[in-house]
Amino acid sequence: MKSNNRRLFIKKSALAGAGVVATQLGLSAKSYNRIIGANDRVRVGVVGFSDRHRGSHMPCFMNHYKEMNFEVVAVSDIWNKRREAGAAMWKEKMQNEVVACRNNEEMYSKKLVDAVFVSTADFQHANHALEAVNAGCDVYCEKPFAETMDDNRRAFKGIKASNKIVQIGSQRRSGANYHAAEDFIKSGKFGAITMVELTWNVNQPMRWRRPADVAKLVEKDTDWKRFLMNRPFETFDPRKYLEFRLFWPYSSGLAGQWMSHQIDTVHWFTGLQHPRSVVANGGIYMWKDGRKNWDTINAAFDYGPTNDPKTGFQVTFGSRMHNGDDAPTEIYYSNGGQLNLDTNMVSPKGGLSDKNAAAAGMSSFLLPASKLSVVEPVVTSANTGGDKLTSSHIRNWMECVRSRKTPNAPVEAGYSHSIATIMTNAAVLTGRKVTFDEKAQEIMVGGKPFEPFKNYSI
Repeated sequence: MKSNNRRLFIKKSALAGAGVVATQLGLSAKSYNRIIGANDRVRVGVVGFSDRHRGSHMPCFMNHYKEMNFEVVAVSDIWNKRREAGAAMWKEKMQNEVVACRNNEEMYSKKLVDAVFVSTADFQHANHALEAVNAGCDVYCEKPFAETMDDNRRAFKGIKASNKIVQIGSQRRSGANYHAAEDFIKSGKFGAITMVELTWNVNQPMRWRRPADVAKLVEKDTDWKRFLMNRPFETFDPRKYLEFRLFWPYSSGLAGQWMSHQIDTVHWFTGLQHPRSVVANGGIYMWKDGRKNWDTINAAFDYGPTNDPKTGFQVTFGSRMHNGDDAPTEIYYSNGGQLNLDTNMVSPKGGLSDKNAAAAGMSSFLLPASKLSVVEPVVTSANTGGDKLTSSHIRNWMECVRSRKTPNAPVEAGYSHSIATIMTNAAVLTGRKVTFDEKAQEIMVGGKPFEPFKNYSI
């Protein structure tokens, strides 16, 4: 028998045998086809069927799952309504059974999944990511990574000790324009960074509010103790459960949600892992709805080598929720001009002109006007769906789960942005200048470690 004919004969025989096996097992042809190649299929679980997951992770995952041979097979959520809704929605999308699990232990004990999305409350991310890698899973973990240094250090250590792929949801790291900015700054053509201005302003009274869901949530339908995790105990409050971004210690609000994205680019572009110090102030000036986290905040950071306090630059972050056009701004300054990641333009604006240089006995330094790359807009409205940056970021995670290469936003990125956000929170809560102890990896206020759950009175 010729070689080609022999291969065809073997293939047909195998398929015929497979059909017999499928019939004997009572499986439809479609069900059996799902088994073929199952060893190569990545089974994904959802830890927390949140608005973020439904509105962004889900459509972005759907862009790539067939090509990458991934499928969602389980949803873990401690609230029965979200658990059931999540399993039903994913079953419709995947056209396969999706197991609804009461909690993560149940999902991991069943050995259902190889990888998970973590999109629970802000303060739970680090612990849920650590729990997942300990269960043998790769992780796509939403930011902020951690809201206390205890959680940050413990999760970072555990994840680094594993061989698991962890992608932090800092999706700017998968944007072509941000990679172009990184290359430009690190090439030396931009000059030394002298200042970075970060702003993120919106006018959204209902941002992070969930009144319809709050009205539906009763304690018997969820697991309040499991929700609290390692936070101080308090009586059940559906607002803190569902509107956690408005309440410390379940979220740092503006710092953890928005600044964590923008400060991450500073760490990425410079190689610096954290601020040396920060001062900050915040308040609730407009939305008097019972929230505890601020609707307005301003912070100023000192960045530079720890062993060289005379070298460095400042970063400022400002955010308000009562006046804004939903267009975050990130501008990097050098003595030669600016790099604007809102417009993706490099400009000589504000650079050292001939006149000013000559007066100081220096040579002028003006950056050439140029465009960084194709614009990839940062989408800031809630639950935006399959925006390009997140879609690219989730694809990068899927590729790295396959290749075992380091993803664009590894756990180091989450560890670093968490230091900055926790320092900011500490500065506002205490009204003090906050520093970072490099050796102890601890946030310091007045020479003592920051106590995150202390009732500070500024």
